[in-house]
Amino acid sequence: MGKSIIATLFLFLYLNSSAQVSNADWMYPDTSRYINTVAGEFTPAKGFELVKTKVASLNVSIYALVRYLNQLPGNQVWYDHLGNQQTFVGRNDIAWHRTMIWFSGFALTPKLTYTATVWTIFSTQQTLVYGNLQYKFNDHFRLGVGVAPNLSIRSMQGPFPYYMSTDRTMGEDALRSGFTNGAFLTGQIIPRLYYNVMLGNNLSTLGIKSAKDTRDLSKSFTLMTMPTTGEFGPRGGQGDFEFHTKPATRFGISYVHARENRFTDSSVSGPDETQVRNTDGVLFYQTGSLAPGVTVIDANYDMSSVDLGLKYKGLGIDLEFFGRKLSKFDATGPLPLSEINDYGYVMQVSKMIIPRVLMLYGINSYFWDQWNRHPWEAGGGVDVYPMMSRSWRLNLQVDYVYKCAAGGTFGLYTAGQTGTTITLGADILL
Repeated sequence: MGKSIIATLFLFLYLNSSAQVSNADWMYPDTSRYINTVAGEFTPAKGFELVKTKVASLNVSIYALVRYLNQLPGNQVWYDHLGNQQTFVGRNDIAWHRTMIWFSGFALTPKLTYTATVWTIFSTQQTLVYGNLQYKFNDHFRLGVGVAPNLSIRSMQGPFPYYMSTDRTMGEDALRSGFTNGAFLTGQIIPRLYYNVMLGNNLSTLGIKSAKDTRDLSKSFTLMTMPTTGEFGPRGGQGDFEFHTKPATRFGISYVHARENRFTDSSVSGPDETQVRNTDGVLFYQTGSLAPGVTVIDANYDMSSVDLGLKYKGLGIDLEFFGRKLSKFDATGPLPLSEINDYGYVMQVSKMIIPRVLMLYGINSYFWDQWNRHPWEAGGGVDVYPMMSRSWRLNLQVDYVYKCAAGGTFGLYTAGQTGTTITLGADILL
């Protein structure tokens, strides 16, 4: 059975790559033999076009990141907002950190597109395969189903991996939502004004099996305009690598609402839901995060953001303001407050010192948080592009963080750190 399936697959690929084109319209069922119009074509940062016929296409694109990360001082004691003593052990390691492989193209009609993604974070020994299907009715309506972001902040909306560094800033990482299964609708309202609406299963599907999902769905939307040039560079990424001769601008607003569950029985101290944290870095759904011995089971998550961007002659400015509200707690015991409000901003400024080769940048984020801890970060780095292409980058960043609000091993931060983080990385996008 298995051999016959493989043989059929190879026969299909052969017929689609070597057969002559029929004069009949491709939509008719008796015209199944088509010549391969592209085979093996490579476009930097857009992948390899392996097969492209009138009925289907297949593109393969790869992202890979290796980096050194050093969080200093390596050992320290810090205190959460309740005064509980916590221990910080800083990372000092070299890791093949992230690999992503995208298989994408269209099927039967160019209006129906697919993406299947192999994603792995070696630092956490996690590997997933996911994707989505999209159907474009016209420029105003594109419907998609599958894994997509809850639209909380700009960095969740396409610029990856064209960040200043090899990952998000602390300000972006601390309060944001995650990716989930759902349905989304996107398109152009009027020229240069775009929308995206997402209905998802939860705030973040990572580590959450479908059997644990509740009936509460997440809702999010974004409105974005690029008024001056109608574009903001490839992927809308950060930094004016392209050296715009006319000012390119971008403005966006986003909002997310979710009734989020801890997805773990209350008898277990550690939750499966690890996306939401207090600004002291403690997991929000962890037992004791708001009161000793008390566990939050459900809570409302609401986040809004406004982002502004400018690119001109190698200068890049990205500014984002955001606020998050946690409310309507369902907990196992009394809590000292009924809602939590946190606000903050992230500012990133960059300049191409040598066009298409060398970029210098600075970053700063700051929080006005519920606990008056005021976490912040300030630092900067250098990006070097050895082949004068975004496809290959070398990055060095030095960043000072104070009472770090972000955590986990996906990014550059560990909760509670006060000190310096040094990272040296190399990434490629083919």
